[in-house]
Amino acid sequence: MNPPGFSEANEPVARVETPAEFETETDYRAELERTRSQLLVFARDMSAVYQRKREHEQKLGALLEELRTDYLSIVETLALVVEAKDQYTANHLERCKRYGIALTSRIDASMITPQLQYGFLLHDVGKIGIPEAILMKPGPLTPEEMTVMRTHPLIGVQIVAPMRRVLDDVTVEIIRHHHERFDGNGYPDGRKGSDIPLSARIFSVVDSFDAMTTDRPYRKALALDEALTRLRAEAGRQFDPDVVAEFEQLMQSIQSPEDW
Repeated sequence: MNPPGFSEANEPVARVETPAEFETETDYRAELERTRSQLLVFARDMSAVYQRKREHEQKLGALLEELRTDYLSIVETLALVVEAKDQYTANHLERCKRYGIALTSRIDASMITPQLQYGFLLHDVGKIGIPEAILMKPGPLTPEEMTVMRTHPLIGVQIVAPMRRVLDDVTVEIIRHHHERFDGNGYPDGRKGSDIPLSARIFSVVDSFDAMTTDRPYRKALALDEALTRLRAEAGRQFDPDVVAEFEQLMQSIQSPEDW
């Protein structure tokens, strides 16, 4: 016969020490079982809460995506309104976006975001606030008219201000600074060199290239070689010379317009 507290294998038998508040071990084990059951119910409840939270987050994500889509539609509509005001800039926005993405890919592909593309599309959205008599004038602008025209970047920034949840700093930088000059003689802020955001320096080149190679009220489109010659001539003055060099290499790699 084994001593008390030992099994036939001569190992100690596990005993449950009964806390003082319980009269018997049976009462204690019953309380443990009740606690275990309560914990299981709590775990199931927490699992249900977590599942509902996940479903809520998924619905919220879908709503946010729908909101982003709606904002994009607004952005595209604004861009088309600007383009429709000037028959000479038909498809200018789409071409500039394609040129800008291709050039940015060569310089720093990590910069390519939806917000960058919004900036390319909306760069001239402030022209909505420019009188058509100035916007559509067939000849050179007077100094007074040029002063009015040069307000369009700041008007554009004001227009997109309510959209800052979707349009970030990159978008605003392009809208505000795409008419700055590398030598500091641009507008609206007179920034110089690397103080001009790179996104705006990139867009300045493609915007000017497209303007030179399409018909305008005051002149016919320039040939490709002539447009590139003018870009080179303005490298270090109007344009960032490194960006111009990358754009030239990009143009040399293009075999046909479809390659854009």
